[in-house]
Order: sequence, then structure tokens, then C-alpha cells
Amino acid sequence: MEATIHQIAPTAASAGLKTGADWGDGGDWHWQGLRCHWRALGPEQGRPLVLLHGFGASSDHWRHNAAPLAAAGFRVYSLDLIGFGRSDQPGHRRQRPLDNRLWGRQVNAFLEQVVDVPAREPAVLVGHSLGGLTALTAAVLRPDLVAAVAAAPLPDPALIQPLPLRRPRRWRRLRRPLVVLAMRLLPLELLLPVISRTGLLRLGLQGAYRRSIRHDRELQHLIARPARRRSAARALRAMSIGMALRPRGATAPALLEQLAVQDQATPLLLLWGRQDRFVPYMIGERLQRQHPWLELAVVEESGHCPHDERPEAFHATVLAWLDRSLDAINTPMGPVRGA
Repeated sequence: MEATIHQIAPTAASAGLKTGADWGDGGDWHWQGLRCHWRALGPEQGRPLVLLHGFGASSDHWRHNAAPLAAAGFRVYSLDLIGFGRSDQPGHRRQRPLDNRLWGRQVNAFLEQVVDVPAREPAVLVGHSLGGLTALTAAVLRPDLVAAVAAAPLPDPALIQPLPLRRPRRWRRLRRPLVVLAMRLLPLELLLPVISRTGLLRLGLQGAYRRSIRHDRELQHLIARPARRRSAARALRAMSIGMALRPRGATAPALLEQLAVQDQATPLLLLWGRQDRFVPYMIGERLQRQHPWLELAVVEESGHCPHDERPEAFHATVLAWLDRSLDAINTPMGPVRGA
């Protein structure tokens, strides 16, 4: 029955759902002393589906997606990851590095404390770029909370140049202070205001799209607004340090290996824009060859942001995959994953 509802989902307009960057009902939630912004839309009884934004974006970037997914019967949530959007933007702390492990734990705490997954069905996580890596991390950390993961696409420098299993001891000692020093010397407090308040922002953002974004003022505004906050530079410095110093176990290749051997097989969709200039489609093809159990889909005439550039194709692909994946999870034997 659920699959049928997805396939014949009404349009967002016919369901009376609000679209645009200011979609849904927002709120704040405090976790580990940090304020986290979130929003929700759709039927209260629907299966929870959490949208996770990419680098430099926020829940606003799901402006074309939340209402159609809610119209398909999901209770749609979105969370501003720590350091982004309207959530707090903390500085670097060695005891709490700002990386995908922290964001994965943030998502899982959100599922438990706000979405109340323990009392409901496990949630679907749909992430764009960095949000896709975060969704994968959350599923590895707490597979009991996550029913399925869609990453559009899955980025990580380690997918191009994997980290060695063991580094020389001298390099391990020097690496952290060198990375921290380099990032502290970078004048982000001067660079970010210039980028966010000039045409440089649009030029950089254009690289993520195949179509022209020259007249898309809403898009430019929703990306610029978090970058103009006083705390934006320190947060960017913190996440640059955190992501650079991650252990191998927190990289995408290692996370995929961990997901593949979990007792509870979590369905995974990798979705790529054909003309993605930031994370080329060939990376997705290579990942599918390495991990035949995951599913790979491509959105034609799209760059790095298929959810925003080709939302209709994005929804059709994700909903069809969810119909298959959630039905498989609900069968007595469950999904079977090959070695």
C-alpha cells in the first residue's frame, strides 16, 4: 500500500503544502550545548524522512523537495548541521572535532530526541553531498535508527586518494600542529565577507549547477546568509581542521566497508548529476563496481545539485527506489547483501 501511495503522490500544490526556501515549521533543539535549527512538513503519521544539506548550504536548500516528498506521504524533516545554516557555528576544539562523525552523531541524536524514532519506524536519510557523507556516517553508527540512505552524491577526497592504513610516526606527530597552524594563518575573517557580499559567491556557486543561476536570487541569498554571520569564519576553520584530521575509519571508503558487513543491511542509493564538475560521475561508477550491493542512479542535465536543479527527476528516482527498498525491508527475509 505504501508503494502505491508514493507512485501516485499528489503534487505539493494540490496537497496545500508550502514550497520555497521558507518551507515547513521550524524550531530549535539543543544538543551538547549547541543550538540546532530544524524544520518539518507533512503528515504526522508518515514515515520520517530527514533531508541533510551539503557544504555551505542549509535546510533552505531543500526548497523544491520538502513539499513533494511530504505530498508522497512522508513526514519530512531537515536539520541544519552544526556550523551551517541557523545552527550554532562553534570554533575548533580538539576534544570535539567538527567532522562527519560529529554530524552523524548529531543526526542520530535528532532522530532519537526530536523525531522519536525509537517509538516510530526507522527513518530514511537523504543527503546532498556533505549531507550524503553524514547520512552514511549516521547509518554506520546507529543502523537501528536508519531504514535507508540516499546520497546525492557521495563526496570524499579519500574516494580519489584513500588514506593509508598506517602513517609514519613522525608524520602523525607533525600532522595535527601543521594543519591547525595552516588554518589559523588563513585569513578567513577577511575572505568570507568579501566572497559572500560580492559576485564571487555567484561565480563559485555556478560551478555546482549546469543551468545559469544568474537570476536565482533566492538561491544566492540562502547560501550567502549563513556565510555572513560573525561566527562563520571560525566554524569554517574548525570544520576544515576536523575534516583534514579525520581517521581513516571516518572516510567514505571505510564507512562503505563497515556498512557492507552490518547484520542489518541498510539500503544505499548513490545519485549523481551527469554533469557534476565537483564530484565526477565516474566516482559513482567505480563505487558501484566495488560494492555491487548499492544502487547507482544518474540525473541527466544536472550538475552537483540534482535535487535543486532537476527536482522532478530527483523525486521520481528517490521515491521509486524507496518503494523497492522499504518493501524489501518489510519482507520476512529482509534484504540480502552479497559478499
